[in-house]
Amino acid sequence: YITGVTKAAKKAGVQLSVSDSNNDQSKMAAYLDTAINQNVDGIMIDHGRAETLEPGVKRAIAKGIPVIATDVELKVEGVTTIDQDDYMLALQGLKQMMQDINGKGNIVYAFVGGFAPMEKRDSIYKIMMNRYPDVKQIATFGSATDNTSLDTQNKMAAVLKQYPNKGDIAAVWAPWDEFAKGVTRAIKEAGRDEIKVYGVDLSDEDLQMIQAKNSPWKASAAVNPASVGEKQVDLLLKKISGQEIPRYYSFDPVLVKQTDLPNQTINMDQLSQYVEEWGKKE
Repeated sequence: YITGVTKAAKKAGVQLSVSDSNNDQSKMAAYLDTAINQNVDGIMIDHGRAETLEPGVKRAIAKGIPVIATDVELKVEGVTTIDQDDYMLALQGLKQMMQDINGKGNIVYAFVGGFAPMEKRDSIYKIMMNRYPDVKQIATFGSATDNTSLDTQNKMAAVLKQYPNKGDIAAVWAPWDEFAKGVTRAIKEAGRDEIKVYGVDLSDEDLQMIQAKNSPWKASAAVNPASVGEKQVDLLLKKISGQEIPRYYSFDPVLVKQTDLPNQTINMDQLSQYVEEWGKKE
């Protein structure tokens, strides 16, 4: 995402300042206040909690500073919201998971509330669980910290000890790649490769984990994060220049399956060579 933002800003001759709060909401609100006090020409927000950010965003709008937000539902007039179509992201991955486990078995669900993308994905999860009554959730956990992946790994390891036999767990639904990385590592360390993992989001590191020998991570639904960053800069510049831009902009996600990928390791830049839709979707 930052690569996409940086590339687009450089191309447009924009002076870009990046403040990374590393999931610390109070820091994020403080960085937003700093940007407003510096009288920047525009502000881009990526993720975060609406209740933390809305007071600052309202001050920015009142001051005439345009704001473009990604994956956070800010109910503030004048703010454009970009999302990855989180409903479709969840539906794609869950459909694949249910198909692969033949619509039955015990599953583990990694989830943390309070974030717009996660809440949307959860709504689809509930619908799909109703659709497949022979699929049972036996455990759920999740948190957003500065080391979510490790925290998830430890919690998944504990669940595996509770359910030690092959066949006890059919799959894990991990609708954030930090979750998917954690559960995948725990499953590998426990030698439980029969458990299938389905995630959301992709990065170079994620791709390497999916491609690893006997990897339990079978598929991930994603939008190219670099494209999201580039579009956010594009919309902000249009807004600054006085052009009309949409209130909402939603991307089309793509399901990337382990079986789509080659034997050799590839990165995000090469993915469209093997998953045709990845190169077509903005």
